[in-house]
Parts: sequence; structure tokens; C-alpha cells
Amino acid sequence: MRRLVLVAGLALVAAVFASPASGAAGRISVGLTPDVTPEDVAAALEAATDGDVTSDLGPLDALVLAVPDVDGALAAASAVPGVDYAEPVEVSRTLAFTPDDPYAGEQWYLSSIRAFDHWAAWVEPPPLPPVRVAVIDSGIDSTHPEFLGGRIAEARNFISSDPAATTDTVGHGTMVAGEIAAAVDNAVGIAGVGIPVELLVAKVVGPNGGISLLNEARAIRWAVDRGATVINLSIGGPRDPRDPFRDSYSELERSAIDYATRNGVVVVAAGGNCVDICPDPYVGYPAALPHVVGVSAIASDNSTPLFSNRDRYHNDFAAPGTEMLSTYPLAYSPAASDCTRPGYTDCAVRSGHRSPSGTSFSAPLASAAAALLQAERGRLGLRSLHASQVTLMLERAAVDIGAPGRDRFSGRGRLDVARALSALGRALPARDRLETNDDAGARARSLWGLNRTVDATLTRYDDVRDVYRVYLRAERRAVFRVAGLADADLKLVLWRPGTRRITGAERRWANRLASTDTPSSHERLVYRASRSGWYFLEVRLVSGRAGLYRLAIAKP
Repeated sequence: MRRLVLVAGLALVAAVFASPASGAAGRISVGLTPDVTPEDVAAALEAATDGDVTSDLGPLDALVLAVPDVDGALAAASAVPGVDYAEPVEVSRTLAFTPDDPYAGEQWYLSSIRAFDHWAAWVEPPPLPPVRVAVIDSGIDSTHPEFLGGRIAEARNFISSDPAATTDTVGHGTMVAGEIAAAVDNAVGIAGVGIPVELLVAKVVGPNGGISLLNEARAIRWAVDRGATVINLSIGGPRDPRDPFRDSYSELERSAIDYATRNGVVVVAAGGNCVDICPDPYVGYPAALPHVVGVSAIASDNSTPLFSNRDRYHNDFAAPGTEMLSTYPLAYSPAASDCTRPGYTDCAVRSGHRSPSGTSFSAPLASAAAALLQAERGRLGLRSLHASQVTLMLERAAVDIGAPGRDRFSGRGRLDVARALSALGRALPARDRLETNDDAGARARSLWGLNRTVDATLTRYDDVRDVYRVYLRAERRAVFRVAGLADADLKLVLWRPGTRRITGAERRWANRLASTDTPSSHERLVYRASRSGWYFLEVRLVSGRAGLYRLAIAKP
């Protein structure tokens, strides 16, 4: 049984020219041509406009003048030799695609992650194609105005005999869904970050607040099969490498997430909130599993809240997770003397939900960001990104907010949606279609034939090893070569047939047959098998630069 974590910008754009009325006093800016200096034209400008130079903008090659008549001064200044342009200074600007949702200004997290800044030139929401995001949680209030009009593609209950009974009686799922998919620019309530998102809602939280691992796994498979592009898991259980009785690792959960990853789905999970130990030094499951984006929380001042789990390796990046404003079930947030906005968290009957905090509310922002990356690719007419590409782009775009480099508090830094989207115009990370080959046994990728060459990738934290299943004949020599980036330290390890695990507590060193030991980005391993069978070849990143590598196998 797994416990739900229940506590779990906008840029400036196109000018709206609001010049003073004709004959009104004001200020103008005057640009200078490259062949003059401010002193050359300042006196002439003052004489022509009957104004006074109040500022020299230095390297901008411009002067600012206070004038008695703006319109007249603009005409007069434009005729002065050495003037490149003249324009009014009193020009107002508006926020980039400012949602007209009345509570959007109170969603501090929108500006923190620069949710809509990428579309700085748009005055309306960009026309993005729909992207399906699965919220595996406590259900949703499907009658809420923010989710009408097709925002919910499908919903299913995994805890009762009635699969259609997806009403949220807890509130958690509706809060998470609102951050991702509350309707944008509908003059109602808040603005969800995932502008084009269609929700797949899976209700998995039982009456006692717990989540069956079986129901979670079934919900993940259901979401993948219904076309999810992103899966949000604002749930968690403890991870403790020091205490196997406290550690809640599940092979079933990992297998379900592997299924999602193999099908190109981005899986995002909350890093977890401390329970027994605060702060907890380990991110929980499923955030700590391979290929899952683990998200920790930050406050509005970029500090790390006490509740947010620390972990250098599995905190991929951080997102806002305190004092969040989101949607809430209407039945549990009625209007009252101290609340005039039913259907939102500040009206929640549960006092702990009125200004909710937790990594549960950080993860949805990352899920929405992942959806926006795929949607923007679609808008540009480009093929979808691989899940591994989305993950790397979000990580690399994060803004470092703590000690330089990756740290245990905020991972790579604070989520920056605009920065991630702008990266679509640059070289993309390499695709790795062979994942999830992270262990021996069924997870290893089989390579057939006498000679094979494979191009794949490794990353320093989420994907430090790839494992391949290769057939070797008795008394026949096999040569394995790997070549990585120049400053990478790669290692080749060959494991005997029948090996089930090469990671974790089930690893048996006696199963290791041969390995390379010299630190190098280019390794060569030669082995003569004593018996025929399917062996397991591990390619591991020991240290250095992550990225592409090429594996070559020859069986002369």
C-alpha cells in the first residue's frame, strides 16, 4: 500500500501605444545616428522642440527630452540632423498573452516558472494542438467550470465496481488537475499552465487515502493505452537504502512505469514530503525510479521548504509548491462568510487545503511544461519528441537557484517553461529508443546477429547504465567495443547467463564474468565463452560527460 502525498511571467510584449493627447506635455526618446555624439545634437534638439534633455542613455545611443508638446516635438526632432528616430516614451505595455482569468494574478507560480512567456508576441492563447495528460490521483470534480468544454477526455475509477464514479471526495486530484488544465482565457477563475491539455483522469485513492500498487499500475497502463503523452503521479512512498523495512520499492510499479516509458510517455512524479524524518534525505518512489522526472518544491523566494525531500540524484529540478491557488471540488468549497470564491482552494472546507503546499503541487507544473513542449512541436508541424528528449530539455532549461550545479535541494534548479520551449529552436538531445534497458533479465535489450552496432545514450543521474542481452557460443571469441564522448569514463561489464539483477540488493557479484578497468571513453572487452547462452553486457557511465555512445559487437 502506498500513501498519497496529500500536502503532497509573464513576459512583456507588443506595445499598446498610448501617446499623450495632441498638445500635451511629456517625454520623447530620440535615437542618434552612428556618426554623431550626444553633444552634437543635444542643443539642436532643445532648440527645435523647446524642451530639455533629461537623460543620456549612453550605449543605447539615445537621449530623453522633456517637451511641452509631444506631437510637435516628435515632428521637430525627426528633422534634426543626426536623429535616427523619435518616439514617445509614455508607451504602455501589456503582459505577454495575459490570461483574462480573474485569479491568474494571484497564481504566483505562473511568473515564477515563466509559464506563458514563450508566446510574448501573442495577445491570445497560441493555437496549440491537444495533448493528453493523465492525472492518477483522487479523481476530479467534472462539474467544475474550469473543466467543461472537453477538458476531460476520459475518466475511470480503479477502486470500485463502478468505473464511471470518478468524483473527487478528497480534493487532491482536483487541485492537481487545475494547475495542469484549468481553462485558460475563459474569464473564469485561474489559468492552468497546460493550455491545450486534455485530461485522462484515473481515480486510485481509496477511502483511507491509500493507493494500491496494483491500482496504480493498472491506471498507468490504462493511461498509456488511451494516448497519454504525460502521466502525473503526485503520489509517493518512502525510499530508504539504509532500511529495507522502511523502503517501499515495488517491481510492479517499476514495470508499469517502464511500460509507459517504452511507449514514449513522459512520467512526472512528486519528490515527496517528509513524514518520519524531516527533512528526508531521500526522494521517494516512484520519483526515484529510472526515467521518472522527480520534482521537489520551492517557495516564492526560491528557498526549499522543510517538507520537500532532499536528494542529489533523484531531485531532477524544483517547481513552486507552497501557498498554491488551484481548483477544488465545488461540493467541498462552498461560499461562506470568509470565502467568496467557491470551487477554489481558498474556499476549501479542509483548512489544510486552503493554501496547499507540497511536492504534489510542484509535479503538475512540470507535467504541464512537458505537455507544452510536445504541443509546440505540433504547432510547428514537427514530429513529437521522444520522452527522454522532453526530460532532458526540462532539466537543462532549469535555472540554477542554489549552490552552483546540481544539488540535493532543487536538483538542476527551478523549472523554466519559456527557456525549455526556446530550446526547441536549437539542436535537440539525441533520442534513445532502446530504453528501458536498465537491468538484466527481462529489462535487457536483445541484440541478435554476429555483428551489431548500436547508438544509444547515458545520463549521469537517471540512466547511468544500459544492459544488452547477447548470445555467445561456447569456445567462440566475442569482442565488445564502446566509444563515448571525449571526457566520459565508460565501463563494460559482462554478466553470466541467468543473471536477474545487476543493481540493488539482488545483485550477485559472483555473476560478473569480465570487465574493463581503465578509465577511458573508449573501451574494449574480449571474452571467450565457456558455454553457449544469453549473456548480459552492461555499458556503464562511471563519471564524466553523459550523452551519446556507440557500442560495437563482433563475434568472429
